[in-house]
Amino acid sequence: MKDQEYDVVIVGTGVAGAIIAKTLTRAGKKVLVLEAGLEAGMALDQQGAYENYQYYLRTFYKSSTKAPNDPFPDVLDAQSVDSLDLVPTSEFQAPLDKGYLVQNGPAQFGSDNWRGPGGTTMHWLGSTPRMLPHDFLFKTRYGHGADWPLTYDELMPYYNMAEYELGISGDVDAQVGPDSTRKNYGKGYVFPMKKIPQTWADQVWMKNTEELTVEMGGKHYKLNCIPTPQGRNSEPNPHYQYQEIEYDPKSDKLVMKPWKGGYKPLGAIWDDNTGQRCEGNTACVPICPVQAKYNALKTIKTAKRENLTILTQSVASTVLLDEKRKKVVGIEYKKYRYANSTVYTKHVARGKIYVLATHAIENAKILLASGAANSSDQVGRNLMDHLVLLNWGLMPEKVYPFRGPHCTTHIPTFRDGDFRCEHAGWNAPFNNFGWGWPAGAPNTDVASAVAKGLFGKRLRKFLREVITRQVTLQFETEQAANPENRVTIDPQYLDQLGNYRPVVNYTIDEYTLKCFEAGRKVALQIFAANGIEDHTVYDPQETGYVTYKGVGYNFWGAGHMIGTHRMGLKKEESVVDRNQRSWDHENLYVVGCGSMPTTGTSNPTITMAAMTFKSAEAILNQLK
Repeated sequence: MKDQEYDVVIVGTGVAGAIIAKTLTRAGKKVLVLEAGLEAGMALDQQGAYENYQYYLRTFYKSSTKAPNDPFPDVLDAQSVDSLDLVPTSEFQAPLDKGYLVQNGPAQFGSDNWRGPGGTTMHWLGSTPRMLPHDFLFKTRYGHGADWPLTYDELMPYYNMAEYELGISGDVDAQVGPDSTRKNYGKGYVFPMKKIPQTWADQVWMKNTEELTVEMGGKHYKLNCIPTPQGRNSEPNPHYQYQEIEYDPKSDKLVMKPWKGGYKPLGAIWDDNTGQRCEGNTACVPICPVQAKYNALKTIKTAKRENLTILTQSVASTVLLDEKRKKVVGIEYKKYRYANSTVYTKHVARGKIYVLATHAIENAKILLASGAANSSDQVGRNLMDHLVLLNWGLMPEKVYPFRGPHCTTHIPTFRDGDFRCEHAGWNAPFNNFGWGWPAGAPNTDVASAVAKGLFGKRLRKFLREVITRQVTLQFETEQAANPENRVTIDPQYLDQLGNYRPVVNYTIDEYTLKCFEAGRKVALQIFAANGIEDHTVYDPQETGYVTYKGVGYNFWGAGHMIGTHRMGLKKEESVVDRNQRSWDHENLYVVGCGSMPTTGTSNPTITMAAMTFKSAEAILNQLK
């Protein structure tokens, strides 16, 4: 195995690595994938996949925190960034050396990921709105951050491919809002599946929010509420016109084959008859019990397996370069024997082309450890996230949260507009899990009621009256790129295998803080129109506490690690080109959300998947 050379060596089995592996193997290329996680997680046979996933579920059910990483093995040899490793802002002292991430401040980076088979798609939310055309011209139009080296129109055919691969449910005609219309999708285009039914809670929200006029910054805006596209199975759309994605060597393009048979959803990897429809379990973060929600293992399973080799428990540590440093000649990896083992062996994986497809923080860390792809001094810089501002309260009527997926409707009104010259934009989903995220409900409701002496019938009555009326309005705000928000490495911080741990410097600038101020005022207007009793309290003792103009806010991480190896038109100011190929090394691709120059206001997975199909096409052309 160690002497075999492959066409392509990929690091990581998340959505980016999985898409490249599938696309290339189906085009006849020999592919090796290095996966840092455990062997059991890579089981794709019926029995092994089922037993391993049931283990994840049992672990989740027993967890008291229900955090995103809770169902999955915490392996010290391939440790994940975990939001539970944060501390209250009042107790934070840099460097925070508590978990895998070393936090150097001044703010704590609040998002997490999972390093294991399937990557973070094992616990992602599943929302998949596309970015807006203006997001690609952020610097030119609004004077902040950077522009993309490609346009929305150039990425649009790859968005179509991504929506096929991830199995998107939604209503194209309903995707209206600022700078978002049917023309952004093309004539006659529909999503593979019909929209997930909007929850009862969302319908109650919409009665008094649809076409509500609110004031912000001295201007008035009319709100609209639209169904959220998402990567989970619903009713197949009979008007969907495509099937498998193939490489056409004559045109050097990936093409989608025309098809009139409708879309066939992919169910669970252990049984395609399971998970054919979303069952409304509301455990989407962290884990869909039936795998109706997409995860990258579905893509891996549909790769051409005879052309694919996957090595698990194999942690990539270094990119090896030739003497002239123009080419990559191998990926050094450490293969550990069992979970949390300190025993490992070193190996080198060799191919013609190499792809780093871990995530923004890990990709940057590996490049920094290798002294690779960094002639621009941009590796690790411009780390971004979507910062979440939550607003919670009690509806005047019962809306019964916890029925259906976490988010089926959002307000797109403030995703784009001239106000982005002054402060960040935001997307506004209606959350369907009561006060679970901001206040730990319903567990905290039970504890506080018992502390007040409520038991028996009185306790049950209280819970029925309160929990059934709890609502949360989420503002998912964009963050402008800042080169000082960055990932670095330090030899005093190593993991169990002797690899570097990421060191993060992170701050929140006025562009986002001013958005918190504006967003909070809008939230109160929406609450008033709906008769919602506001219970929002931003606590200085919690993580992510900031002040702006004397007013305090709590922000949460969205789990969207963006930046650190940005794409661009010039090698002097970026790490990769428009195909995510390294400027410095002609046979190295660094793919994923780390290549995104801006965050926009959309959950980034669908955009990352679209970018990855474009990269897969470029790799096939380079191999020609």
